[in-house]
Amino acid sequence: MDLRLSGKRALVTGSTSGIGVGIAQALAAEGVAVVVHGRDAARAGKVAADLRGSGVRVGVALGDLASDEGAAAVAKAATEALGGIDILVNNAGGQAQQSAAGFDNKTPDDWLATYNNNAVAALRLIHLLSPAMKERGWGRIIQIASAAASAPSETVPQYSASKAAIVNLTVSLSKALTLTGVTANTVSPGMIATPALDGWLDGIAQAQGFGADRARTEAYVAENLVQQTVGRIGQPHDIGAMVAFLASPLADFINGANFRVDGGCSPSVN
Repeated sequence: MDLRLSGKRALVTGSTSGIGVGIAQALAAEGVAVVVHGRDAARAGKVAADLRGSGVRVGVALGDLASDEGAAAVAKAATEALGGIDILVNNAGGQAQQSAAGFDNKTPDDWLATYNNNAVAALRLIHLLSPAMKERGWGRIIQIASAAASAPSETVPQYSASKAAIVNLTVSLSKALTLTGVTANTVSPGMIATPALDGWLDGIAQAQGFGADRARTEAYVAENLVQQTVGRIGQPHDIGAMVAFLASPLADFINGANFRVDGGCSPSVN
């Protein structure tokens, strides 16, 4: 299917590994020019070189989104690289601090830092890049949250709450963008096979005697630990496919929505 995205320009934050790479690849495959963002120049350069193999223009923007100054530098670099940004994918984030797991071990500083790393970092780029989208009369803002936003974690409550904030602020944003031609939606991934998950999966494989059989390990995890109904762990391209659709003109009538791409594991109706 032609998503009619050829020629559009996207900034995908946190796109030097994992889900971000999957999103960048999906957009590039549709003819979208992509700015790769991260904090490591070597990793960003490698992803950018791979994407250029798709025949699209590719730029790189380096910087930390946890400060106003860092976000402004990233927005400036991205805009200069492609001459403007039509599609903003706020994927960067995570836990800002790695204190011991559990509600009682998370300090106010942990909560504030994680909220800044996720919700506020996204908000900075929205403020910086959405005005030009509104002036052009077309744009897409796509937020990457988490299935934990609606099924909160007991071990990392500050992360779950910060992702719920992203879902919430995106609805407010969609209303603020009324009649501008710009839409805002959220994608909430479940468990996705990324480099960050490798160590945990290796431990499961060793404990269960699966050796190097990753497919068997992932099937075991999907059935017994996260209880996904599709029988496997998600892949970055699963998220990329949803993002590419939401970025396309085919999704013009979708605004303020949250799409869980979690293999059916979330025990709720929304």
